[in-house]
Amino acid sequence: MVSSLDVVVAGGGRVGFQTARILADRGDDVTVIERDEDACADIAEEWFATVIEGDATNPSILEQAGVDDAHVVAALTGETGLNLAVCMAAQDLSPGVRTVARIDRASGEEYTRFVDAVVYPERAGARVAANEIVGSDVQSLADVTGELDIMQIRVAEGAPAAGKTLAEVRFPEGTLVISDDDGERVSRPETTLTPGKRYLVAVESDVVDEVMNLMRG
Repeated sequence: MVSSLDVVVAGGGRVGFQTARILADRGDDVTVIERDEDACADIAEEWFATVIEGDATNPSILEQAGVDDAHVVAALTGETGLNLAVCMAAQDLSPGVRTVARIDRASGEEYTRFVDAVVYPERAGARVAANEIVGSDVQSLADVTGELDIMQIRVAEGAPAAGKTLAEVRFPEGTLVISDDDGERVSRPETTLTPGKRYLVAVESDVVDEVMNLMRG
């Protein structure tokens, strides 16, 4: 089982809202900072995250959100400059915190000198943002339009599928394990899902959780 994280999400719009919900469903402790009163009310009504109304660039608001104890601060508003400012303020208040910023520019990789990771909502949806926040055990390699997600998943020790061949694991319909554990060959029925190894998997959105449970526990 992946350890739960304390995550502060700045921005309760479409991307921030959906990302916070995915993280909460995963078992993470999520706090959302949002300036808009109506958006705060919508999140509070869903009851999946702590909500703080305010400006996430304000140090006192970040402290109220628990930035000192947070593992990750994800700035997911629709404003690139604001997201960078939030991340840099968070790093100043809590130097060890991981920062993730939503960047709406093609040259977003240039901003990794200021933040630990960037996400692009035009190319990646909320699940990709959530995967980036969680870290490298699950990486979405492409956010394919429609109902298909392509991920690189590391098999966890003790997971139901760990140590079994693909022929032995009953993956749900809508799942295709593409690569073997060294990424050099297409998987076969005899491919063993070795704990600690990573596999490229194509998954339809409605069975993602079931696949994750099998491979991550």
